[in-house]
Amino acid sequence: MSRIFTVSVASVYPHYVAKVEKKGRTTAELEQVVEWLTGFDAATLHRYLDAGTTFEEFFAAAQLNPNVALITGSICGVKVQEIDDPLMQQIRYLDKLVDELAKGRPLVRILRGSEVE
Repeated sequence: MSRIFTVSVASVYPHYVAKVEKKGRTTAELEQVVEWLTGFDAATLHRYLDAGTTFEEFFAAAQLNPNVALITGSICGVKVQEIDDPLMQQIRYLDKLVDELAKGRPLVRILRGSEVE
């Protein structure tokens, strides 16, 4: 088992926020991306963050978007679509979406064509 599985999402989330805000994106946009991937609205996300939920617990509770297979490309030099471990793949999906947001990609593209509110 990878060490990241037992790391709390709350310990990594501030890095996601800093990464997207540094590039002019908002926490609300980040929350929208997380909701698209996991099904967790902002209130639910923050309950998990406050509870110190691990990545393993976080993704076990998530209802992944049916379009996650549309997330492709590399993160840390590894193609997300080729990761064998399902939990690691889900964590990398989140990393990939955060990267796309930070790089200025339009939300409609990050959310793989879903409606943007």
